[in-house]
Amino acid sequence: MAGVGDGKNKKGDNGIGNAIDFVLSNARLVLGVGGAAMLGIATLAVKRMYDRAISAPSSPSKMDLRSGKQSWEEPSWIGSSPRLLTRDMKMNVSRSLQALPTGSTSFEAGTSKGSAKKSQMDLKKARLRLSLQDKLYVYYRKHVAIPGAEMSQAKQAAMDICTELRNFIHIKLPDMPLRDMYLSGSLYDDLQVVTADHVQLMVPLILEKNLWAAIPGEETIMNVPGFWLVRRENMEYFPRGSSYWDRCIVGGYLSPKVVNETFDKALSGTINWPAIGSVLDLVIRPVVPSETLTLEVQYDTSKTLFIEFLPLIVMEETMLIATPHRDGRYENMWRQSFRTAETVKLRALDERDGGCRCCCLKILKAICRSSPVLNKLTASQLTNVILHSCEKESGWSPDLLADKFLLILKELISYLEQGFLTCSLDTKVNLFLELGDEEIDELGYMLYCSLSEPETLLNT
Repeated sequence: MAGVGDGKNKKGDNGIGNAIDFVLSNARLVLGVGGAAMLGIATLAVKRMYDRAISAPSSPSKMDLRSGKQSWEEPSWIGSSPRLLTRDMKMNVSRSLQALPTGSTSFEAGTSKGSAKKSQMDLKKARLRLSLQDKLYVYYRKHVAIPGAEMSQAKQAAMDICTELRNFIHIKLPDMPLRDMYLSGSLYDDLQVVTADHVQLMVPLILEKNLWAAIPGEETIMNVPGFWLVRRENMEYFPRGSSYWDRCIVGGYLSPKVVNETFDKALSGTINWPAIGSVLDLVIRPVVPSETLTLEVQYDTSKTLFIEFLPLIVMEETMLIATPHRDGRYENMWRQSFRTAETVKLRALDERDGGCRCCCLKILKAICRSSPVLNKLTASQLTNVILHSCEKESGWSPDLLADKFLLILKELISYLEQGFLTCSLDTKVNLFLELGDEEIDELGYMLYCSLSEPETLLNT
């Protein structure tokens, strides 16, 4: 019976496979090599979506064959059919993410003849880039940049609440070993976009050096670079209770989850938020449910600010924060934060040559924020794509914003195709670790489709 079912699926697959073969075998004649390669990639994506739909879990053998394969990897049938892709087209597909056309007229490149035709094409491309450049700057002014008055109000509200929390903890929890709390985040780096609505309140813990040791995730059984364990040591000489933070130990390790719960119980259940809000002329309420202690603050009648209470450990040059893994795994592991170092590096590059890196980042962040699909991309991922691109290409002057914007889109698609984006500050860390295969597919396909008309991203 299993053989009959496989035969039906194969028949259906051959039907669409034949149609794809016919389209691709004639594409080169119409579009040229470059255009056929573009069509090839798009068709491969559709073919893969079709494959995924027909390969139901009812067929264990197919599931075994497909396990472990990234959705943007080249499937085995690319090289199996002599009619599917010629050698030149296959080479163009493999290089396509480094040499994708930037405008719809680029598909005519394969049929252009003579220097006059080439000059016309270059002129059209230049006009398209100029048009995109204008639209990017208009989008930045209208939808990305935050008015200075709004930023000042948000910072003041955050500072007032930070002061109240600092005083409360000092009075109610005098034995808790903490360094001075401080405010952080993109709002203070001038990298926040659209509206001033979130900030982190960093709460540095003081750990005794002889009692605690940080263990990199790749050296643990979990093997997850970018996450760390903080191990309790010297228990034979300094028994449990010798450190204030021993109460937050789980299995011999300092648990960020328990640390967060400790602060949540101490603050959410004790502080009279309505009373503090009335004194500060704010409306303050804890966000429930929330994996970390987060406050929702309404200021200026219509503005909302979220303040995330974020426990922090600094060991030598390593900064660890109590932000859980996206799907809840590794709850006893601390996340390594590269945000401060990444931001310093990005700003230093822009200051050196007056570049448009930060501007490009902010535009991309605003686009991702407004898109239900792209909002899965984080600021750290976008920042690292730009930092990697800076190592490959110099010249980031503001008049090249459109070119760099397209470059980042292509680079991002390339990393999604690989399913791996290395952190520029630690190459062991995969910044796509918390994205699922289907999410990577969806992100890559949407970004790929936007390359022919990148302006559509500004309308999401």
